[in-house]
Amino acid sequence: MEFPSPLIGGRLIRRYKRFLADVRLEDGCEVTAHCPNTGSMLGCQPEDARVWLSESDNPKRKLRYTWELVDTGAGLACINTARPNGQARCAIEAGMVAELAGYGSCRSEVRYGSEKSRIDLHLSGHPSAPDAWVEVKNVTLCEAGVGYFPDAVTVRGQKHLRELMGQVAAGERGVLLFVVNHSGIREVRPADHIDPAYGKLLREAAAAGVEVLAYRADLESNGEPSGALGLEREVPVCL
Repeated sequence: MEFPSPLIGGRLIRRYKRFLADVRLEDGCEVTAHCPNTGSMLGCQPEDARVWLSESDNPKRKLRYTWELVDTGAGLACINTARPNGQARCAIEAGMVAELAGYGSCRSEVRYGSEKSRIDLHLSGHPSAPDAWVEVKNVTLCEAGVGYFPDAVTVRGQKHLRELMGQVAAGERGVLLFVVNHSGIREVRPADHIDPAYGKLLREAAAAGVEVLAYRADLESNGEPSGALGLEREVPVCL
């Protein structure tokens, strides 16, 4: 999986109103880009950081540019939260996620569970395994090589864990797949210092049979964007 077009470099001036970022391009022009991330982006918006934007030629779009990558100082991070589900699906369908290989069908946004959620990916049609319900989470908060999730308190994330536990109790597979979109992350842990309730519930979910996986994206080559988004390798999850 790759970015749809070559990325354009610049420097971050500021992010504001959650959805907007002002960027100074390498030619000196200042543009306002769409910020496709409503979260805290903790650690992913340092002052004057190098950033990379994608460009759209759609005349109906209000903003021509979309913020994709940032150099956090500890590695490159993809902050576009519209990317992880596609990254996960491509990797699963290509057989890159060994734990989820062998399924004949992959569907997105399937309604399920007692709390009326929509699962990111529903896998079915495996010759010898039950259906897998896969919740995808984007990991970009990096501290000393450790990726932490979440980067803010997430009541919604707790709901997803309960739903996955329900699927396991019903005899199917519940899978939490961390898409690690930061080149500096070597392992993933729950962010107990940010959301201790989520960390506690994640451990309970794992003990109940929810499978917790993490795969890192191929974002960087010698400090520059690789142009790719594919999941390159599994990284350990430490609970």
